Amino acid sequence: MNVLFVIGTRPEAIKLAPIILECQLRGNFEVTVCSTGQHKELLDSAFEQWSIVPDIELAVMESGQGLNQLLSKLLGQLDKVMCDLRPDGVVVQGDTSSCLAGALAAFQREIPVYHVEAGLRTYNKTAPFPEELNRQLVSRIADIHFAPTEKNKQALLMEGIADQDILVTGNTVIDALMLCQKNMTPQSNPEIQKIMRILDPEKKLLLVTGHRRENMGAGFSELIEALRELASDPLVQVIYPLHMNPAVREPMMHALGNTEGIFLIEPLGYEAFIWLMSKSFLIISDSGGVQEEAPSLNKPVLVLREETERQEAVEAGTVKLIGTLREAIVQEVRELMVNKKAYLDMTQKSNPYGDGTAAKRIVDFLAASE
Repeated sequence: MNVLFVIGTRPEAIKLAPIILECQLRGNFEVTVCSTGQHKELLDSAFEQWSIVPDIELAVMESGQGLNQLLSKLLGQLDKVMCDLRPDGVVVQGDTSSCLAGALAAFQREIPVYHVEAGLRTYNKTAPFPEELNRQLVSRIADIHFAPTEKNKQALLMEGIADQDILVTGNTVIDALMLCQKNMTPQSNPEIQKIMRILDPEKKLLLVTGHRRENMGAGFSELIEALRELASDPLVQVIYPLHMNPAVREPMMHALGNTEGIFLIEPLGYEAFIWLMSKSFLIISDSGGVQEEAPSLNKPVLVLREETERQEAVEAGTVKLIGTLREAIVQEVRELMVNKKAYLDMTQKSNPYGDGTAAKRIVDFLAASE
């Protein structure tokens, strides 16, 4: 079976890597990896982590490019890839522009589409933007839906997707996390060694990530003020790996670049980021992947959003939606710092996103469908 994997961002690379590796291990798949270059620098790091070399590399990013220009470029270039390659199936993941373009280009070429991480919903098309609508559109296109949880499957069934076209698999990010932990070598990882030099074991580490478009502007201004206030506590240390997007980096660098107790660092490779998560006291984030990974590391996540498409984690009690208001961020962090029971209630739970065997289930399905 000739399978084309379309990958545009680091989360896609991380979550598709276990499937690609499992296909390569089996020997009865011809795997083609197409990197769209939507997040090129971060993508290269993720591919290196898994020793994956893309077979096809596109160059779709330009400075200041809007979503419509990006999608148009992706469709044109992916159409040519599929016309030349003629794969038996196209695998896309999640909710990015690359995912949507890959699914639509395959549909127009009458090539079966397999959607990994299907069925996540907020039903608010502006949150997350544009990911919520991207994911819903891909669900209208996909032939087979690999849903991480039963809740995701129920959402798809309610939208008219046939039961036989949905497979509940768990989330492949747990596979990636377990593989990473198994092979982790902190002593030989220069990023980890660099972080070790700034970590203060006497302080509680608050790990922060933020990149959502809906939080740019007012949301990030509130976060900046909250981090300033939290970092004024001598028992607190903040580390914030900055996203590559200038709309995220520049306000943070300008406002927090010289703030005592706050370390703004470059984006980390997956191994270094997982290691840093494991050393944190808690995580403040608007990332979907962090909501899925942190429960396996017994770390609470305070989510900088009003709603999430990963409701399972909220229901399990491993993450808490707190929005972006300064007062709420400061209050929730301080509560977890002083209330041991509240902290343990968020950390002593099983991960609702699976057991690390999602990739095997997906590849078993692909093999049976040849």
